[in-house]
Amino acid sequence: EVQVVESGGDVVQAGGSLRLSCAVFGSSLDDYAIGWFRQVPGKEREGISCIKRGNGVIWYRDSVKGRFNISSANKNLVYLQMNNLKPEDTADYYCAAGPTRPGTSWMKSRLFFDYWGQGTQVIVSS
Repeated sequence: EVQVVESGGDVVQAGGSLRLSCAVFGSSLDDYAIGWFRQVPGKEREGISCIKRGNGVIWYRDSVKGRFNISSANKNLVYLQMNNLKPEDTADYYCAAGPTRPGTSWMKSRLFFDYWGQGTQVIVSS
């Protein structure tokens, strides 16, 4: 059984920063990828960043490149540092874990992730 718990969501002004944390617990996560997704009401949940636990390969959605940074602090903890936040970054943010696959094109799809956290809300005010 794998458990995923996010934290760190808050209300922040545009241009500010937040760091989200994702704690992942379970058996043999060495071959897993940890992804961050976000969702606003009425829209699909979209992948924004992902890190492969085994080789450290990282992927970012274009809209967050240069502003967001994903990192793995240790075996069980992944961070998403979000800088220069914009009102359009307002969403519920979710962390998810899934088995690693070749390449990075799959990382933006929720279909490839099996275990999900409950979400944490980020509100960016203008």
